[in-house]
Amino acid sequence: MPDANTSSRLRGHLASHGIAEGLIIAVLLGWHVLSLGMPDFVLPGPLPVAVRILELFTDATYFVHVASSAVRVVLAVLMAVALGSLLAFLPRWLPITEIIVHGRIKPLLNAFPSVGWAILAIIWFGPSNGTIVFIMVMILTPFCLVNVSEGLKEIDAETIEMARSFTRRRTVVLFKIILPLLMPYFVSALRIAYGVGWKIALVAELFGAQGGLGFLLQEAQGLADATTVFATCFAIVAIFWIGEKLIIDPLARRFTRQRIA
Repeated sequence: MPDANTSSRLRGHLASHGIAEGLIIAVLLGWHVLSLGMPDFVLPGPLPVAVRILELFTDATYFVHVASSAVRVVLAVLMAVALGSLLAFLPRWLPITEIIVHGRIKPLLNAFPSVGWAILAIIWFGPSNGTIVFIMVMILTPFCLVNVSEGLKEIDAETIEMARSFTRRRTVVLFKIILPLLMPYFVSALRIAYGVGWKIALVAELFGAQGGLGFLLQEAQGLADATTVFATCFAIVAIFWIGEKLIIDPLARRFTRQRIA
């Protein structure tokens, strides 16, 4: 039989979920009541928004925009993690680049305005899929650079020295010791970039994209279609949640267990 502590934790867990779900139901009811006294172009009800969300994932006309944004975000996140990691490792390989990376490049990327990247990219490359990905990569890279750099600082120097006492091959030390120790930081960078990437995607796609959820938002603004605006925003929340639960969280659990072991 379960002990008192287990029963208490179970009751607390159920109570927490009950409160959370109850709050969501209360918000939906309040939203429905408010929408009854307002026109659809100001505040549509939750049911029309739910129907439009369903259409975004089932109607080919809408789904192509969802898929376009998803592909751009995934590509940009992977490229940003790779570029940020490369910049983080550079001072380790070439100590002379320490000031260049952390004293010049990192402050520049951190402080450079997101809208500035968007405007410059449109001027340089014109509206295209590559332009949208470029904007996102430039904005996401500093998040990845900071995470991986902090991970490299946390690696115990004695562990690296011990590894080098067994082999002088740097590639072996890199792939057997350094990268496994850095995996939680890579996953953290991936989580942050994935979340921020969806927010950036909408802004980037507003600057001349011919498809994507940002393009849908721009069209909805011109038509005063608040239903599509709400549906698009909630669809992004759903896509982010699915990606986090199906990919990022399992990766985090796996590498956290490996590190503890």
